[in-house]
Amino acid sequence: MRARLVAAVLASMVVGLLAAPASASASPAVPQDLCTVTEPRLAELSGLAVRGDEIWAMSDGGTRATAYRLDPADCTIIDTERADLDPFDAEDLALGPDGAFWIGDTGDNNRRRETVALLVLPPRGDPRLHRLTYPDGPHDAEALLIGADGVPVIVTKEVTGIAGVYRPAGPLAEPGPTPLLRVGSVGFARSDTVGGPVGAVGALTVTGGAVSADGRVVALRTYTDAWLYRVPPSGDLVAALQTTPRQVPLPDEPQGEAIAFLPDGTLLSGSETRGRSGRLRAVPGAVEAALADAPSESAPPESVPPPPVATPPEPAPEWQPAVLGVGAVVLVLVAAAGAMTLHARRRG
Repeated sequence: MRARLVAAVLASMVVGLLAAPASASASPAVPQDLCTVTEPRLAELSGLAVRGDEIWAMSDGGTRATAYRLDPADCTIIDTERADLDPFDAEDLALGPDGAFWIGDTGDNNRRRETVALLVLPPRGDPRLHRLTYPDGPHDAEALLIGADGVPVIVTKEVTGIAGVYRPAGPLAEPGPTPLLRVGSVGFARSDTVGGPVGAVGALTVTGGAVSADGRVVALRTYTDAWLYRVPPSGDLVAALQTTPRQVPLPDEPQGEAIAFLPDGTLLSGSETRGRSGRLRAVPGAVEAALADAPSESAPPESVPPPPVATPPEPAPEWQPAVLGVGAVVLVLVAAAGAMTLHARRRG
């Protein structure tokens, strides 16, 4: 029943794509509204995940780890899964290979948390709590990725535009903490997409992540865009993030932080309301478009061994645009810090 409903909602979106000639360099469609989020419990919509044909969402508020199933016809809540775990600042929702929901309790606007956490809501059995520590001091992070191997990857939110990529140094302890390793970095080209709460800086800050159902594409999003990366046959998400991504503009979202993929390769995008109507939007053909791109000639090997625990920040990928003058950078960072502070969470 739900599969037919999702198909019906998306049918009108894909008609135009089917009529267009196929092209190896074809771009995905522009975002189109699925429904408007008016549910108060999702006023701070921060994460999306798709399990089978079910769309699930989470908010970064509340005192219990909770995932809400959405009706894609009107964005109402039709089911709930929760656990008696109290997150500090939950920011992203991901799906594990066993169908478990992973909540990234990794928000830290003031960068003062000694540990961050992953909260796991399995289909059966007790919930799990895994605490984590960074090797290089506290970070704010809003993107959580889970690959086919079930190993979490965290991507931080940095106003400098160069985000850190981290994964556990070993098996996750319960409750831990388990140390993280910095295994890479990621940055984005300049974007002219309009939207978000902090102006141009929002085009550089990572606010969410997702892995496609078939595991072949990984997405990071900012307040203004999604960036899609081809995953190598090894399934290494870290290696994927070191290649050149495809840009998918997500304009005019009040505070876009949520992203996921439907099984057919459609990209889902969601935004906090920020006093306006939050929307759940769909971009048909996103995975197909990303896979049509030729691999970057300068892409690194498929497997990237982790560096030592303490590593300096890596330089931006070679496709990162030229750095602004020193004076301009200082002005941008000062403005960004002020803007991000204004948008700090209730617990942040």
